[in-house]
Amino acid sequence: MHENLDRMEEIKVPSDRSFGIVFTLVFLIVGIWMVLGGQSEGWFFLAGSVLFLILALARPSILAPLNRMWMKFGLLLSRLVNPLILGVVFFLVITPIAITRRLLNKDSLHLKSTPNLKSYWITRKPLGPKPGSMTRQF
Repeated sequence: MHENLDRMEEIKVPSDRSFGIVFTLVFLIVGIWMVLGGQSEGWFFLAGSVLFLILALARPSILAPLNRMWMKFGLLLSRLVNPLILGVVFFLVITPIAITRRLLNKDSLHLKSTPNLKSYWITRKPLGPKPGSMTRQF
C-alpha cells in the first residue's frame, strides 16, 4: 500500500464581494494617502475605490476574473518568495550559529565517536518515571 503524496490541496478562493471590498479599502487608503501628500494621482485611486465598491455591492460576479488572477499572482509570488526567505533565514541565522558552535567544540547531540567508552548510554539522574506508569499513553 502506497499513499499518493503528490496531490495538490484545493485552494479556496475568497468570494468576489469580499475581494471587491478589500480592494475598495486598499484603493481608498492609497488614494487618501496620496491626496494628503499633495499628489493629484490619488484622485484616480479614490475613483477606483468607488468603482470597486459599486461593483462589489451591485454585481460582484464582474470581479471574478480579477479575483482569480489575484489568487494566481499570490500563488506565484509565494512560490518565489518562500524559498528566498527560507534561504535567507538559513544562511543568516542557522549557519552562523552552527559555525560558532563548531568553533566552541559544542556537541549537544553527542555525535562525536569516543572509542574508549564502554557504552553510549546516558544514565539519568534523577531516574525517570516508574516502568509501569506508561501503560495508558493514549
